[in-house]
Amino acid sequence: MPSRAPPVAPGSKLPPGDPDASAAPSTLLSIVGQQSRVEGKFEIADSIQIECEVGGEVAVGGRLVIGEHGVVTADVRTVDAVIKGRYDGNMVATGNVEITAAGRVSGNIETDSLVISQGGFFNGNVTKTREQDAHAGPRPVHLVEDMRQGAQK
Repeated sequence: MPSRAPPVAPGSKLPPGDPDASAAPSTLLSIVGQQSRVEGKFEIADSIQIECEVGGEVAVGGRLVIGEHGVVTADVRTVDAVIKGRYDGNMVATGNVEITAAGRVSGNIETDSLVISQGGFFNGNVTKTREQDAHAGPRPVHLVEDMRQGAQK
């Protein structure tokens, strides 16, 4: 059974070895409570991790992490997103979107970069935000799991 990092208290910094930590330290607000449900219009200046049900509209100034127990049914605007739980809605991300092996997404995503790990689920449409890059010609597509396995051989 994999070990889990200790929970991050609201307003605290991400642990230095945390795989979800970006290069610069950032504040991570957590909404925890598997039995909790919140609905409304949310504007978060920093990053947030959601481990409950959230509905409505969500605007995040940093990274949105939908945890393994998180269920988000909302229109989302964010910089980056990591989806480990369930997401239904339309998302606009100015940075990167990652759907992990446990992630389930139904809806449309507008982003510059989308990564879907093997086992992750996506049903919807993707629009690339930087159109000028799309005209530069075809770019190679790599399955992340295959690249990891190739490096281990």
